[in-house]
Amino acid sequence: MPSATYRAEDFLDAARALGIDVVVGCEEPNALSEIMGTRALQLPLDDPVASAERIIRHDAVAPLDAIVAVDDQGAVAAAEASERLGLPHNPVSAVAATRDKLLMRSLLAVNEVPQPDFRSIEAGASDGEIAGLAQELGLPCVFKPTSLSASQGVLRADTPDEAVMVARRVRRIADSCGVAHDAPLLVERFVPGPEVALEGLVREGRLDVLAVFDKPDPLDGPAFEETIYVTPSRLDDTDIEAVVAATRSAANAIGLRHGPLHAELRVRDGRAWVIEVAARTIGGLCSRALAFSTGRTLEQLVLGHATGLPLGSVSPDERASGVLMIPIPNAGIFRGVDGIPRALAVPGITDVQVTAAPGRELVPVPEGNRYLGFVFARSRRPGDVESALRRALDVLEVRIDQIDGE
Repeated sequence: MPSATYRAEDFLDAARALGIDVVVGCEEPNALSEIMGTRALQLPLDDPVASAERIIRHDAVAPLDAIVAVDDQGAVAAAEASERLGLPHNPVSAVAATRDKLLMRSLLAVNEVPQPDFRSIEAGASDGEIAGLAQELGLPCVFKPTSLSASQGVLRADTPDEAVMVARRVRRIADSCGVAHDAPLLVERFVPGPEVALEGLVREGRLDVLAVFDKPDPLDGPAFEETIYVTPSRLDDTDIEAVVAATRSAANAIGLRHGPLHAELRVRDGRAWVIEVAARTIGGLCSRALAFSTGRTLEQLVLGHATGLPLGSVSPDERASGVLMIPIPNAGIFRGVDGIPRALAVPGITDVQVTAAPGRELVPVPEGNRYLGFVFARSRRPGDVESALRRALDVLEVRIDQIDGE
């Protein structure tokens, strides 16, 4: 796991609940030394082969039963090490495809998986070439770096002139995040309609659907900051079937065989289009919005599956649930969130977690990729969950000081 992950605590809690001994590999082991002591292994997560070599050397001293990637950054390293140690894993090529949006699009296209029409733009493309490609693809269109996540660098353009400006901005964001300067940008035709997220577990190449989340706030751009997730979905059965079928086709096309899967899709009139597929669980603390009939957490299911423990039922709890990712209203220095007791008093709200540290500089998407915090709700009906989350957001007041000169 990267040292900056939100999910260390939840995975470590899951391991303790299952009686699993854990070694944490991250790029800054000191960040976890208080929790893990000597069981923290330094890994250069930006170099999967070197990370795999260090994991293999550790296995020679203290054998491992499973290697699990908590976030995108460690996914290829986990697959590489698992393959070389003969442990259950996704193929390295499949995980690499989930980390390269253009490669993933190409695999989906070859296998005729429903997805947006797309093109790539090389780093040296002229303004005229960018505008012409956007018109050829069809406006509006969405520009993305090929290797970032959490909506970072994702922007919509509605006209040829906007396409040129958006391409420049997305390129600057990619450069600031260390993406290779000669890497292409992905351009997709914008697909209108509701967006959903599917959480699943791939077992021997078969996708078990754990949850489908509605995203009730329109995600129409120009940036695509996510806010509310609610499950179970209120889509009709035809739309749900289309979402599940498209996700299964995508997993097969990419070659995913083992482990968690998180997918984003657009759906309309009984048709679904695959937007993203990741070989990991849902981001941030959003997994806390899920509950299963056995009382297991999502992290317990993932670790249990990885180590061969019996999972029991993976059917969700009967009650509806959801999560609000507290929006970052503007860039600046974070000072705090007021109104948390009032938010917790809203019927249905179960928890509020502020994950940003006071004094930290916050940047909203598309330049940023971090969350300010999370609000959780549970109730009998999905509509009640959504209403509770919106009421909680109304009473929260985020204090951010603007940086001088900006």
